[in-house]
Amino acid sequence: MSEITYVRGDATTPLGKGVKLIAHVCNDIGGWGKGFVLALSNRWPEPEAAYRRWHRERAGNDFALGTTQFVKVDRYVWVANMIGQRGTKTGSKGVPVRYEAIDTALAPLADKALELGASVHMPRIGCGLAGGKWSRVEPLIAERLIERGIKVTVYDHGD
Repeated sequence: MSEITYVRGDATTPLGKGVKLIAHVCNDIGGWGKGFVLALSNRWPEPEAAYRRWHRERAGNDFALGTTQFVKVDRYVWVANMIGQRGTKTGSKGVPVRYEAIDTALAPLADKALELGASVHMPRIGCGLAGGKWSRVEPLIAERLIERGIKVTVYDHGD
């Protein structure tokens, strides 16, 4: 079994050849305006527009914790908007990250990656503004993606 590859760089410019799926975590309240989503929006307008529409029309769709939306942004690049965060603020129930929702959202991500023959690229999902710990997220990625033979690259931005 392969391992997760860690690189310094920007997950919105994924490395390598072939089809690529960029995965990231969104909140469940329709907010899009801080963190990694800004880099996505600077590169492509489609993921934000699709997420906002998905949230706005949530009464008639599957928008909820643990769901994943796929948005094609280029011939060989897709973005996976995964709902893995309850709200945006730390409160009485702790930090916004919901590990069980990320775990659930990773299953359709794996299915889509296998369907497309894609590699998966991501920042340390759930560990920025969502307040999660990578030591809790990494095993989920290993179990849901790596064990199914999907190549995963995690990007650490900056120096």
